[in-house]
Amino acid sequence: MWLLLRGACPLRILLPLRGEWMGRRGLPRSMAPGPPRRKYRKEALPALEVPVLPVTTTEIRQYLRSHGIPFQDGHSCFRAPSPFVASPEVKDQKGPTTSFTLFIDKTTGRFLCMTSLAEGSWEDFQASVEGQGDGVKDGFLLSEAPEAEDIEKVRRIWDRAIPLWELPDPKEAQLARVMFGLTKVTDDTLRRFSVRYLRSARSLVFPWYTPGGTGLRGLKLLGAEGQGDGVHYVETTIPRPGAYHNLFGLPLISHRDAEVVLTSRELDSMALSQSTGLPTLALPRGTVCLPPALLPYLEQFRRVVFWLGDDLRSWEAAKLFARKLNPKRCSLVRPGNEQPRPLEALNRGLNLSRILRTALPAWHKSIVSFRQLREEVLGELSNVEQAAGVHWSRFPDLNRLLKGHRKGELTVFTGPTGSGKTTFISEYALDLCTQGVNTLWGSFEISNVRLARVMLTQFAVARLEEQLDKYEEWADRFEDLPLYFMTFHGQQSIRSVIDTMQHAVYVYDVCHVVIDNLQFMMGHEQLSTDRIAAQDYIVGAFRKFATDNSCHVTLVIHPRKEDDDKELQTASIFGSAKASQEADNVLILQDRKLVTGPGKRYLQVSKNRFDGDVGVFPLEFNKSSLTFSIPPKTKARLKKIKDDSGLVAKKSASSKKGAMTQNSETGLSQDFNPNQPDTSKPSR
Repeated sequence: MWLLLRGACPLRILLPLRGEWMGRRGLPRSMAPGPPRRKYRKEALPALEVPVLPVTTTEIRQYLRSHGIPFQDGHSCFRAPSPFVASPEVKDQKGPTTSFTLFIDKTTGRFLCMTSLAEGSWEDFQASVEGQGDGVKDGFLLSEAPEAEDIEKVRRIWDRAIPLWELPDPKEAQLARVMFGLTKVTDDTLRRFSVRYLRSARSLVFPWYTPGGTGLRGLKLLGAEGQGDGVHYVETTIPRPGAYHNLFGLPLISHRDAEVVLTSRELDSMALSQSTGLPTLALPRGTVCLPPALLPYLEQFRRVVFWLGDDLRSWEAAKLFARKLNPKRCSLVRPGNEQPRPLEALNRGLNLSRILRTALPAWHKSIVSFRQLREEVLGELSNVEQAAGVHWSRFPDLNRLLKGHRKGELTVFTGPTGSGKTTFISEYALDLCTQGVNTLWGSFEISNVRLARVMLTQFAVARLEEQLDKYEEWADRFEDLPLYFMTFHGQQSIRSVIDTMQHAVYVYDVCHVVIDNLQFMMGHEQLSTDRIAAQDYIVGAFRKFATDNSCHVTLVIHPRKEDDDKELQTASIFGSAKASQEADNVLILQDRKLVTGPGKRYLQVSKNRFDGDVGVFPLEFNKSSLTFSIPPKTKARLKKIKDDSGLVAKKSASSKKGAMTQNSETGLSQDFNPNQPDTSKPSR
């Protein structure tokens, strides 16, 4: 018998920054683990010298047919007899039939055996099939087993948790129901879903059972915290989120069920099941990601309805997830005042079955009239702020100009050499990533280690080399971010890069890709005329990718060589005009150099296709934290000294902040002076 661990596969192209760290909030002190252990550290994978092309659906079909393996063409997977079980045939009243228990993902080629729980890559499956001809039997690949420490922790928490209706104090039980909005969810519903309550942590406990319901594999704790007039929910999973693949409610699904409703929260799933009686499942990571490992469990359903939430972000996530499950069988419940999330609808006394009947199909062959678009338009008109995209928390001036970060757009970013393009764009992307925007970084100029160090410093807003005792704390929090890096460096073919981006969108639900930068990715072998044509082709490929995959692409391009005393313009972007024409947004990092010393930096938005607002706002570099959003403390102290001495007239600080309106003649703000020196200097 031969054994191949899943982590030993050498063909991964993406190097995730993190393996998902389990937060400790919500756990009682007696159950909180000790000092952080680094057992989940990701191995550093070398960059591939030869790009690995993903397997196609046609190649999978041809391989199965050439080896005489019968298969069924499913919605998102192929089904075939599993070579990892002892008896691939079962008998029924009509005679022997083949048991199709092996599921092969049509996009990635990864497989999962429902019987033995063996799983692996397409290359692993080929090795197992071809190895049988050499007399190798009983070969299998082990799925990742839970850590012994996690199993012990799961059992300890589960044993201490009790059903909500068995709480000795009726007031405590009523308070818990009010906190989690369960006033109309019956005890029978909680019993069917095996939900318990952990008194010491004031958290609901949702179990993750092994297939067949033979034992516990993990838990999710949901705690409630007061936040103003509302309630903020805090989730903690065991094991950590990257390994927590629990479709809550799966043990209640029958193999005869042909329709299912998918929700983003366990509470919504219980409310739907109680009100409609339909099979319901809750996604383990909500609207953040739909792991491809869960697709085999959804193959049996002929119709899948997404009811993920009550905001535009949930609607966008539902459309993205429907692509994985085959849009032809998916329907989406549109968010609205009369169509809130299921638990709220139950508490308001709305008819959940009637809301489900209004679900819109996720796929249609073509749009023949405005009728198919009117609901989309209504959604954007009624949610103007959400339609504008995700807001930056560190750069409010960007929100005033661009209004937000939207999927499906192409942003071109340029600036002089040494002005801090990489430093700024890393904080720009980090800001969005901390708000749940799944991000993929393609750094072709500097190494991933150096880039990660810069981003970690920006995340901590401090120099960690001066306080190494806090490194583990900040590194664990940084690992929680949905941030991934390509392992490419230097010149790469556009096909390899696009394939990697598509893989990230499918597997990690990435919705923001940063390419830094275009010239390094192209290399320097081509002649100047060929380089311009090649750049136009690459820009067009990124534009098409952003539109087809509803993914925002930020592309860093070096400018042409300009005189130091001249400002960069949109026409200063290297190459032809195609980059600025294809882009939805054009950002220019201006660096006004002075004879007397370092110049003043400011960011110019020279193109905004969303609503046309353009303008500039100043940037001040903080060398201690490598950020542009947090002014240096030393400069504030110097300014105060001057003010107190009477050397500088006092002026309200609020008048210095905010995006500036653009002067039609000079292109600069009326009250912003770019000649004011900035003594800081960013590191590339």
